[in-house]
Amino acid sequence: MRIPGPEPRADGGVGAVAEAGGLHTYQLRLHAAYGPVVRFQLPGAETAVSIADPVLLEATAHIDKRPERLFEFLAPLCESENLQVLNAEEHTPWRRVLLSVFAGRPSHERHFARFSALTTALADRWAARAADGPLAVQKDLTALTLRMICEYALGGEAADPDRVTEAFEEVLTEYLGRLYQVPVPGTQEERARRAENALDYLRGTVDRVVEAHREGGRTDRSDLIGALVEAGERPERIRDTVMVTLLAAHHTTGVAVSWTLHLLASHPDAAARVVEELDEVLGDRATPDHADLKRLTRLEMALKESMRLYPPGPYGARETTEALTVGDYEIPAGATVFYPFWAVHMNPDHWPDPERFDPGRFTPDEVAKRPRLAYVPFGLGPRSCEGAGLAMVEAELVLAVLLKRFRFRPAPGHEVTPIERFVLWAADDIHMIVTPRA
Repeated sequence: MRIPGPEPRADGGVGAVAEAGGLHTYQLRLHAAYGPVVRFQLPGAETAVSIADPVLLEATAHIDKRPERLFEFLAPLCESENLQVLNAEEHTPWRRVLLSVFAGRPSHERHFARFSALTTALADRWAARAADGPLAVQKDLTALTLRMICEYALGGEAADPDRVTEAFEEVLTEYLGRLYQVPVPGTQEERARRAENALDYLRGTVDRVVEAHREGGRTDRSDLIGALVEAGERPERIRDTVMVTLLAAHHTTGVAVSWTLHLLASHPDAAARVVEELDEVLGDRATPDHADLKRLTRLEMALKESMRLYPPGPYGARETTEALTVGDYEIPAGATVFYPFWAVHMNPDHWPDPERFDPGRFTPDEVAKRPRLAYVPFGLGPRSCEGAGLAMVEAELVLAVLLKRFRFRPAPGHEVTPIERFVLWAADDIHMIVTPRA
């Protein structure tokens, strides 16, 4: 059966994506118009198919190849190969090393106290500014989570963590500015020079941390660079891994926390239940211990529901290496298969009244009623996010500290509009009235 979709356009699909405001929103519209499997045009993909049905997605979950042209914009961050499109033979052992660190409780516990201190410092700054009017929380939260992942990826050993954070923001601003054609101050040559200098600084910083590991003979499995050194990875691969880790981890976690605060502020009854739980679990303590997170089930459900409604990553993409049957449709070899996370999460067949915020969707009983891939904020299959466990720990910690200390209300007259900027961002930030709790 022929896969349904819009008629081809002379511009190769660029105009349709732009008119929708980004690929994220375009995929929502496509699936609303044509059903769970849609064929569409996209520059860099000769045949593009988007699948929004979690049952049909199962037929694609084994694919271990990413389409190279769609990830070319990340190539400048890597000295050797673009780590986002490594072939399966190289990707599998590299992924195994990352999972040994990112998914391990020792790694989370090792950095937890430092993460708590950084979050408390942000809360102190917010407390000092609370009386001055609404705060733009998304920018502050992404800056916080960038600082957290910098310390995590470098083992807390960077001589100047503030300079590391600034350098990475310089690099990210330049490369994402090119991708999304966002205006950036300075001429093209000036911007390119600043980004290159910042990239050189970051790579030099990683080299110094790697050398310290080698001299000390350290093989701590809770340490990202230590694990890569122990695995025998070459220096440029270690540098590339740190860069990709910084890219993948900081914006996604920061926006997930900010969307959760936004939704809870707009739903005071749900917020009250989360805060009641925090008071029961933490008592008079201002910050949780790592072990406390497992007891904060309402907070976890609120975070998951916010990532359903506003998935930080807009989509995943794979490339078929052989012809594939998906339901009644045949997808040829070499096709680009899209995982439209937002459309999957808004599928009314599995999420009744999908636009409603309801953390109760994530009780164990409700989760058991849905297909496995109905909720995929971190992707699926062998190319899913290695840092999913770490991201949840970070996000739950930050939310626990902030909700224990403050009440959040939407700023009157401020409209929050999601837009796609590598992650699902808010067009004019998320402005909130932040009030210390009694």
